[in-house]
Amino acid sequence: MEQQKRHKILVMTAGGPNPWMVINALNRRFGGVEVLLEEPESKGEIFRRRQRRLGMLQAIGQLATMAAAKLLRRAAQKRTTTICAQFAADPRFNPQIPVTTVRSINSVEALDAVRATQPDVVLLVSTRLMTKASLAVMPCPVLNLHAGINPAYRGQMGGYWALVMGDPDNFGATVHLVDAGTDTGATLYQVRSKPGPGDFISTYPMLLTAEALGATCQAVDDALSGQLKPVTASGPSALHFPPTLWSWILTGLTKGIW
Repeated sequence: MEQQKRHKILVMTAGGPNPWMVINALNRRFGGVEVLLEEPESKGEIFRRRQRRLGMLQAIGQLATMAAAKLLRRAAQKRTTTICAQFAADPRFNPQIPVTTVRSINSVEALDAVRATQPDVVLLVSTRLMTKASLAVMPCPVLNLHAGINPAYRGQMGGYWALVMGDPDNFGATVHLVDAGTDTGATLYQVRSKPGPGDFISTYPMLLTAEALGATCQAVDDALSGQLKPVTASGPSALHFPPTLWSWILTGLTKGIW
């Protein structure tokens, strides 16, 4: 009897608890998961890119918010534990899963690793943008898990911005195909959620990632079985960045959205 081929799933990520929730969920359901771990972008790289696009003041304010959110994550430990328990999610590094470390998902060594792995599907979770050149040589479908509802809340902190914009029904996440834009690929699945009383800018991404675990696994399953059904996103499209520290504080004080 011919042995069935085991599928290979390659997750590309810069690491962290949220991506590991996804990696562990995929590994439980499918097995055959490998990780391509890229080095996070330096604060200097992020600052220079934001400064070119948005100006120095916005760039400084956004980096300050990102730093504050990272520090406050420790204060949210009780809430993150509750989220993981609610969704049976495991955010811990799994030493049983093969990990290849690269400088960037667009580097030569990353593309060499892809050729060596020959994955059946690639999933991006919290990475740099994949360049058009890198995407062109991928041997399989490339998916992305985005903690926001596309196309209205592309970019960063989509859940936060949905609440700030008075659009709580679009507090959610999107699994989509990757193209050359920022969260502009065709939609595969979307899920909506509601933040709890203890949620704020540091926990929204984890809540939405946990909420989207089922949809992400289903999208990967669709890719493995050749059953992907992408839908072109419709409606207003907007690219978002983190709020500046002062606007985040003002919004928290005036709207109660932190």
